Amino acid sequence: MKQTSIPSRDEINPADCWDLSSLYAGDKEWEEDLKAFSALKDKIPDLKKNFNEKELASGEKGTEIFRECLDFYSMSSQKLEKLYVYAHLKQSADESNPENIDRTGRVLMAYSAFEAEFSWFIPEIQKIPEAEIRSMISQIPEGEKLYGVWSEKLIRQRPHILGSGEEKILALMQSSSHTPQQTFSVLTNTDMNFGTIETEEGPVPLTQTTWSKLMENPSREIRKTAYKQFYGNFNSLQRTIASLYSGSVNQDVARARIRGYSSARAAALFPDKVDESVYDNLIKVINSNLKPLHRYYSLRKKFLKLDELRHYDVYVPLVKEIKRRTSYEEAVEIIKNALTPLGEEYTDTISKGLLGGWVDKYENKGKRSGAFSSGAYTGYPYILLNYKEDVLRDVFTLAHEGGHSMHSFYSAKNNPYLSYEYTIFEAEVASTFNEDMLFRYLFKETDNPEMKAFLLSHRVADIVATLYRQTMFAEYEHRAHVLVEEDTPLTAELLRSEYRKLLEKYFGPEMVFEEESDLEGLRIPHFYNAYYVYKYATGISASLALAERVYSGGKQEREDYFRFLKSGGSRYPIEALKVAGVDMSKPDPVEAACKTFASLVDELERVLDKTGN
Repeated sequence: MKQTSIPSRDEINPADCWDLSSLYAGDKEWEEDLKAFSALKDKIPDLKKNFNEKELASGEKGTEIFRECLDFYSMSSQKLEKLYVYAHLKQSADESNPENIDRTGRVLMAYSAFEAEFSWFIPEIQKIPEAEIRSMISQIPEGEKLYGVWSEKLIRQRPHILGSGEEKILALMQSSSHTPQQTFSVLTNTDMNFGTIETEEGPVPLTQTTWSKLMENPSREIRKTAYKQFYGNFNSLQRTIASLYSGSVNQDVARARIRGYSSARAAALFPDKVDESVYDNLIKVINSNLKPLHRYYSLRKKFLKLDELRHYDVYVPLVKEIKRRTSYEEAVEIIKNALTPLGEEYTDTISKGLLGGWVDKYENKGKRSGAFSSGAYTGYPYILLNYKEDVLRDVFTLAHEGGHSMHSFYSAKNNPYLSYEYTIFEAEVASTFNEDMLFRYLFKETDNPEMKAFLLSHRVADIVATLYRQTMFAEYEHRAHVLVEEDTPLTAELLRSEYRKLLEKYFGPEMVFEEESDLEGLRIPHFYNAYYVYKYATGISASLALAERVYSGGKQEREDYFRFLKSGGSRYPIEALKVAGVDMSKPDPVEAACKTFASLVDELERVLDKTGN
């Protein structure tokens, strides 16, 4: 699809848009279901009236009351998910349409009203003795299948559930707890004016969005100017931003202490049942394998022909974009071929989905940028793209999002609603698995040295960004939380000092830093979602191990991987990955990922030497 200008939504061929009929036939049906959902709250007072200790203890009748509430909870949650996903997808496809924004707003208002009426349900379940919960579930037809996993996870939370009064106070404070994150977002994305940068194509506004593209600009002078100007703004507000981050960390620590966790990290890892040793192993292994990373930066200095490597030199591509047009249909065929080791069921399903209604393919006015995979239990696992035929990277993006959607497809197909959603810890495994399989396929299929260099340089850069950088971030945010837990105030000077130590350690002796370089630690929005970034690093470690296992293995290795895809939320993430054949409770997968990275750096240098880059 060649474009000379960005079309409006109604100018896009319907065949290139996702088919939302797996959710609703149209807006009219959605409106009717929203009314039906809103009416559900009228049933809640009667449910609450019967859901008491006396009634629940009355044998068969108590079990029936319990089941009625569980069924209602599952049904209403599923209906809400379907309503929200439809509205979210419509808005993402065209935010210029006020009806789409209104639709999302109305479903969120309906949810808030419903939640206010039904908020008593989970706390009331937590009051029931464990043995009684298990007994009642065992008496419900298919109770173990429908509610067993969900109820056991709920029971596990009990040691950290407070009394109803305390829980109500925490609930009332929930909205204000997002203030540091929201303020940081508004400040850095709206209020801060970074000015413009003069480029060969004219002036370009310097924003959080254009920053990454400017750091890839082949002109070193443009990169330097953008870098200095960008961080100059952060420097002028460093104490304000440090205060916001300090507030976020202090809230994390306070919530953990209120709920009886040993630390903020323990609280963050508890829901996924991930032992803190997993976090420590990741940092320890990466710290022991920094030499290949330092070699990569030395290689950048060598092939970029620089006297000294600066912080604004680390993102400019080593190899120019390959001039190659790949139609969307060709991309699907390439991905299908690359995933052949997973068998016909997988490849047929993903190709039919990518060609048959799962994907909103091309850019239009008002469409959200980037890409994502999103769906509901009862609908397609939809994908939003802004596919460009002349950008090879977009083929990898399609494979990545296709991995998410296939994970969702198998999860929904093999689990009841309340235990079908997999965790964020697992989310990046299936997606980066597909990217690795695509890389292997394309690299094997080409004899073109320039293409090999391009593929290798992008693969190495991806692993740097996902494995090494995210581990550095994880090390930093853990240090920040430990400092607060030791009653040390987080000042801008202290945060910058801690971050600079990590910059020097991870980038190695070749890097020459600017005075402003350690301000990078104040601009990462993920830090306001504590102990999240490490999951990127563990995710790619697991996916690299599984890709190698499936690629080099046979039927058993493939079936093990499918067991993981089908697990959904029925297992905790460490257990789910174990059935696939990788044990993230041990350092081995991270060690293997570092070895893979080292071998790719070696190969990249050999290929670059041959191509004369």
